[in-house]
Amino acid sequence: MELDFERCYRAVDSRDQRFDGWFYTGVTSTGIYCRPSCPAMTPKRRNVRFFASAAAAQGAGLRACRRCRPDAAPGSPQWDVRADVVGRAMRLIADGVVDRDGVPGLAARLGYTERHLHRMLRAELGAGPLALARAQRAQTARTLIETTGLGLAEVAFAAGFGSVRQFNDTVREVYGTVPSQLRTARGGRPAPGGAGTITLRLAYRPPLHAAALLDYLASRVLPGVEDVVDGTYRRGLRLPHGPAEIALTPVAGYVAATLRLADLRDLAPAVARCRRLFDLDADPEAVDQTLAADPALAGIVAAEPGVRLPRAVDGFELALRAIIGQQISLRAATTTLTRLLHHPHTPSRTPSRTPSPPPTPCPPPTDRPSSGDQEVCVTESASRRPKPLDHRGERGAPGERGAHGEPGARGARGGGGGVGGAWGVVRGFPGAEEVLGLPDAAFGMPVARRETIRALARAVAAGEVDLEPGGDRAETVRRLTALPGIGPWTAGYLAMRALGDPDVLLPTDLAVRRGAAALGLPHTPTTLDAYADRWRPWRSYATIRLWRAA
Repeated sequence: MELDFERCYRAVDSRDQRFDGWFYTGVTSTGIYCRPSCPAMTPKRRNVRFFASAAAAQGAGLRACRRCRPDAAPGSPQWDVRADVVGRAMRLIADGVVDRDGVPGLAARLGYTERHLHRMLRAELGAGPLALARAQRAQTARTLIETTGLGLAEVAFAAGFGSVRQFNDTVREVYGTVPSQLRTARGGRPAPGGAGTITLRLAYRPPLHAAALLDYLASRVLPGVEDVVDGTYRRGLRLPHGPAEIALTPVAGYVAATLRLADLRDLAPAVARCRRLFDLDADPEAVDQTLAADPALAGIVAAEPGVRLPRAVDGFELALRAIIGQQISLRAATTTLTRLLHHPHTPSRTPSRTPSPPPTPCPPPTDRPSSGDQEVCVTESASRRPKPLDHRGERGAPGERGAHGEPGARGARGGGGGVGGAWGVVRGFPGAEEVLGLPDAAFGMPVARRETIRALARAVAAGEVDLEPGGDRAETVRRLTALPGIGPWTAGYLAMRALGDPDVLLPTDLAVRRGAAALGLPHTPTTLDAYADRWRPWRSYATIRLWRAA
């Protein structure tokens, strides 16, 4: 990726937070690299180099700035939206594929040779897949060091390092200190909540319209899997090494996240899924600028800046929910899903049921800018919690049945039967292999729809359909529409939310058309599809806004 020196230097000189994650500033006179918004004195031009990735800066012999913590900046929105091989590779690396399967496994997932993949990543990012994965392992290790009581040898292997020596060398190179000093600097106290519980801050580029995000998720909660209570979204996850629970609370400047993991090796995949679900690597100003250029959308963009595209933590789960929600009422669809989830033959994926305290958002840092970044914290008192951002829980998304193809309760629930303040009462959704093993009685739906679900589950289990963000979007849509019972609407919906395609319009969707009519836009499928060309490449975000306007 080519970086324009003058543009990058102006961003650094103005300490513009919008560019955090887009590039990294290397200062040759001090031997450190920073994020563009670092509050330190602007370095002289002759001492500056710019890098497309933290791994490239580390490869040049630079260590991370201890003040701005550049390794914890939001991810580049490029890698979140790009559909090419490099974008897919970056999403898979973030999900821990290199740590689990090595570079050969990553190359196999992408359909390229290791050598060609290395060449492409080096050309775009200045670092190969091993270096990129190493940078992520360093960040994971720092999180475990600062927020758990694990021994340093345990931290090394949980973070994905092959040896303690490799772990020590990497931490020393990246942070300019030894692992024990990182723990001493943070007080050496594990976060409350018991073994496997980690609290951290997830960075995002402002603005973030938290109310729209939580409203969308709250209107689709599936009891036993997820809930939204008092501005906190909680759900169970299926991760590569075991089950987990997450709790996410948007507060001013960052999203407070509490993760309860059965296996700490799943920290990086858990963080990647949380960021994906809340669309935290997006560039909302770029999206809003494009959409606001249309006079018909300018008013709602100005009234609600930073509306995100709610994504998914599990593509197969989203597909199942979309298929089950076809042509039936919300209540019936929720009943069907709940029956399937709680059928005696459906395996339970729940971490230890030892109760833990509810998530505590991290207090604002005292020695660095107030912008959010992915930082760990140890909290001691509920009285120090920042106030969660406003969540209008009474408002559900309009046009749910025809618009979104999946069931859910209307609005947030205030407690009681939901997750409430306790852990261990939500679980991850069953996987494709588990769904294939369920008897007919578990489905409770017409035979044709049941067979559609089984056909999809077989394709996912066999690796023929990849519903995760690293999948080839065009090829996945083609294979989805080849399955019986899955048409263009369902495939487009999954491309938008499961695969993260930012440029999907659903012109036949009833609520999209109602929203378009409410804004005075063309609202027949053909005319709306033609009109929406002016919203490229952010038509998925326009779709969310049309749903809200319906």
